[in-house]
Amino acid sequence: MNKERDMATTNAGGGTLFQVSLLQGLSNGDYTGSVPLRELKQHGDTGIGTFDKLNGELILLDGTVYRAAGDGTVAVVPDEETSPFAVASFLHADDKIPLPRIPDFDALTETLNRIVEARGKNLFHMIRIDGVFHRMNVRSVPAQKKPYRRLSDVLRDEQTFFDFENIAGTVVGLYCPPYMSYLNAVGWHLHFISADRAEGGHVLGLSIDDAVLTWAAISSFALRLPQGQDFEGFDLSIDQSAEIEIIEKNHG
Repeated sequence: MNKERDMATTNAGGGTLFQVSLLQGLSNGDYTGSVPLRELKQHGDTGIGTFDKLNGELILLDGTVYRAAGDGTVAVVPDEETSPFAVASFLHADDKIPLPRIPDFDALTETLNRIVEARGKNLFHMIRIDGVFHRMNVRSVPAQKKPYRRLSDVLRDEQTFFDFENIAGTVVGLYCPPYMSYLNAVGWHLHFISADRAEGGHVLGLSIDDAVLTWAAISSFALRLPQGQDFEGFDLSIDQSAEIEIIEKNHG
């Protein structure tokens, strides 16, 4: 029995993906929060993003927002804080499936992409992976000060890396289809938080010992754009896809 094929045929997708601003705006250096976390949580219980001043990695899980900070700490974030970029959706699971041992990040994306092909490559897909990770490699960044630099420059100079072994936790991830190349990162964007809520960050590498994948296809999209002068001054007609790919995968 082909588990990926069976998983792919159970639901055609539903729900709405809510997005705050554009990843391309963040890439240009717009780190000013525009949407309070209280509002973000009205649109979903699962998601990823960042915070005002680019202050760490955002993980929205089971309706709670966590910050994986640049110094390696993880904490619950108050509703009053704001985000310059985030995505959220209610994870009404279409399917759950056990994952076999997966040796690395590329093998995971290959597995997920096969499901995307069968489920609908032009839909959005939100996932969570709960389990034990033989290896987990993540990054985060500290809060920035104005004048803000481009995200690629911040990552080059200030990102911090954290490597874990045999750690239990959850990966939260979003797949965006190719036509989103001017609005977000095409493909998979993954964040991690440990089961004890003490470790986390943007996923750069991993291997999975034993885990369960929860999957939801999403067929609607809502975008909230900021109204600040920084965002209005960007030339967003420029294709940033190559820079975005480096930002997503950079490990120093």
